[in-house]
Amino acid sequence: MAGAIIENMSTKKLVIVGVILLIFQVLSFLVGGLIAPSPTTAVHYLATKCVDNRKHLQRTKLFMPWGPNQCEKIRDFDEAMGKQIKADDIVFAVHMPMPNKDMSPWFQFILVILQFDIAFKLVNPIEEGAIATIDVSLAFRDDTFSEWTEMAHSIEHRKLSCIFSTAKAPENEGRHYECDLLPFMEMGSVAHKYYLINIRLPVNEKKRINVGIGEIKDIRLVGIHQNGGFTKVWFAMKTFLTPSILIIMIWYWRRITLMTRPPVLLEKVIFALGISMTFINIPVEWFSIGFNWTWMLLFGDIRQGIFYAMLLSFWIIFCGEHLMDQTQRNRFSVYWKQVGPIVFGSFCLFIFDMCERGVQLKNPFYSIWASDVGTELAMAFIIVAGICACLYFLFLCFMVFQVFRNISGKRSCLPAMSKARRLHYEGLIFRFKFLMLVTLACAAMTVIFFIISQVNEGHWHWGNYTVQVNSAFFTGIYGMWNLYVFAIMFLYAPSHKQYGDEQSNGDLGVNSGEDAQLTTTITHVDGPTVLYKMTGKEAQE
Repeated sequence: MAGAIIENMSTKKLVIVGVILLIFQVLSFLVGGLIAPSPTTAVHYLATKCVDNRKHLQRTKLFMPWGPNQCEKIRDFDEAMGKQIKADDIVFAVHMPMPNKDMSPWFQFILVILQFDIAFKLVNPIEEGAIATIDVSLAFRDDTFSEWTEMAHSIEHRKLSCIFSTAKAPENEGRHYECDLLPFMEMGSVAHKYYLINIRLPVNEKKRINVGIGEIKDIRLVGIHQNGGFTKVWFAMKTFLTPSILIIMIWYWRRITLMTRPPVLLEKVIFALGISMTFINIPVEWFSIGFNWTWMLLFGDIRQGIFYAMLLSFWIIFCGEHLMDQTQRNRFSVYWKQVGPIVFGSFCLFIFDMCERGVQLKNPFYSIWASDVGTELAMAFIIVAGICACLYFLFLCFMVFQVFRNISGKRSCLPAMSKARRLHYEGLIFRFKFLMLVTLACAAMTVIFFIISQVNEGHWHWGNYTVQVNSAFFTGIYGMWNLYVFAIMFLYAPSHKQYGDEQSNGDLGVNSGEDAQLTTTITHVDGPTVLYKMTGKEAQE
């Protein structure tokens, strides 16, 4: 029967393939480290205080902080009190980006964090559990002459979490509270050049709206977006890697279909892994440059979730099918206890994502982090996801240990063989162990990347917007996934060389006779052999 390429290819050719893959892996890190800039940039904005002098009119006008049609401004609230301007008539205006700059679709997304500058006043302190009610509008335009078009309007609530580090005494009036940053807005595309945000803080003492939130001096925003240079490098990588995985996947399945037997479970799972890798590779993000596809962030999360689920399931089945003493193999139902939790966790991840980014398709100001329950849920998700990822890796290490232990037990038969045959099988064992160690390394890097990406996203919402992961890590891990999938499909594809029992035994000078054959394989007996076959006579000798 035809074995897999990993067992039939010469050591010299395998070393050449390994060196080529290693070079591409190093290049994937260098692309991010030397060519691409940091993945994201944080830009600080200070809101301009505009005055709405219109009386008895619906407040639909948008106020521009600068330019030819700029609003009437005030410096602070003391000036507003001197001019008898009510709090309801003050609009905090923020133009994104800064003057003489414009936004770009290459930015891919915008995440905005809000911070209140609140001064301490004995007569107006921040009450326990104070909630700020924000009347906010978002508008866009693509040139500096056209009118603003409102794209979203919402009334949001944000709970204040502020501390005053010094004594609350008269001499300390005017000092600012230390307030946590608040999630404010997230958009999944940047299709327009200019954006305008107008924020009102309406006051209604009867309904306790914006009462007990202290004396707000200023509103600051932090806009976080993906760097355009990193986006171009990322798109280029996806465009380059997509055809390579697609071609190897077609070649792999063609070799499987040429076999006289039906494909076994491991071969099917490898093909499914190639499909999931192709799905995440396809650079549909190119369309986001010309179209306002606000759902691209959600779609990207779904693609990554499918790939994670397939990759984690593959590793479980890959190790399980290589347990030589496992009596039941080549059936997906055997792994439902291991794969089931992975599918369930992926489904929970999808629901969690839909609860935030799904709603943001209609209301970009919605955030699951805005409420206590949502924050606790999001925090719990990040912690549980990290713990589960670590437990999964430990379980995978245990399965690999079992495989290695079984192989060590079978190696006791090797000294009885002829020298040529023993060296042949020792080489196969070494190849297999090396591949398993590479799998563990890939799993470890994937788990680390998953945890860091979840924590990094959490840091954005917690306000630590300076936390960034180096571009080399993103491009390196992404390249590692592609190279690993490429290597698995190449090495586990059926070889064109035919190694039947008679041919194999004849080449190595082994007497087959009529002795019962003891077959030990790392996969299924009908699939790639990948390790060795021994006759009963050889085992006795």
